[in-house]
Amino acid sequence: MVKTYLSKMKGAPAERTPPCWRDALWSWFGAFLGMAGVGWLSDQALAEHALLMIGSFGATSVLLYAAPESPLAQPRNVLGGNVLSALVGVLSWHLLGDNWLAAAAAVSTAILVMQFTHTLHPPGGATALIAVIGSNELHSLGWSYALMPVGAGCLLMLSVAVMINNLARHRRYPQHWW
Repeated sequence: MVKTYLSKMKGAPAERTPPCWRDALWSWFGAFLGMAGVGWLSDQALAEHALLMIGSFGATSVLLYAAPESPLAQPRNVLGGNVLSALVGVLSWHLLGDNWLAAAAAVSTAILVMQFTHTLHPPGGATALIAVIGSNELHSLGWSYALMPVGAGCLLMLSVAVMINNLARHRRYPQHWW
């Protein structure tokens, strides 16, 4: 029993194919435009603070532009996972404050909510965590954190992903909308 358990940890040899330079350039182009759009929107809407540039958007960019075929990168997951996680994070901060317990509750509850709603998006865990450990300026947004910056930023990046990923002949995004 212990031997079987431990044998699972060995893993299997990785199968790696050489990266395609064209695909890598499409990923770079999409990520650059998506993050530039989020930065521009942040400057326009939140001139005093760069609150729209939350860390989880970096991870969302990896999924949207480098792995657009992933189930975790589909619009329902990107928008739903991030927005629901933002709401869970704000609730955790309101109920438990800015501490390790609130951080743990926010991330674990966000995972639970995303699983039950079929919106699993790994960067959503970071979105929930940011709602707890963020700055005073971010905390002052309260519940609107879920709409601006999170919802608006996701919609902008999704729009770029639909346009850029479909320019490449070998890409199709999204695989499904809902």
